[in-house]
Amino acid sequence: MSKDDSRPHGWQYVKYAYGAKMPASMIDWVRNDLAGPGATVRMVLRWSIPCIILLIPMLFTPADWLIRANMTIPILLPYLFFSIALNKVYRRYRLTQHGLDPNLVNQQERVKNADMYEEYNRKYRGRA
Repeated sequence: MSKDDSRPHGWQYVKYAYGAKMPASMIDWVRNDLAGPGATVRMVLRWSIPCIILLIPMLFTPADWLIRANMTIPILLPYLFFSIALNKVYRRYRLTQHGLDPNLVNQQERVKNADMYEEYNRKYRGRA
């Protein structure tokens, strides 16, 4: 049985999701994971899992649901806010960790807005 070495499986994926470096054979998968379509959402979901696991026991506290919500939501919302705010920073770090160009994080935005960048460069960079 041949194992696909181009993407992580099982425990290897869990270790990667929380900071481990992948082998060189998976570099294309890592590039797509950190800079491809849906990278931001994947990263926020990965960061949410540990927080949610820690907050679940609070939902079983013998109290009114309003009190349970007041115990969990003030922790969860800032956690999600900072995971969104620092997403590009962390993805840049992870790309550098794997020996990739950290500017790949902005690649989709550059491709999507290529005509706007070209127009800007034509108008303002062409002047001496």
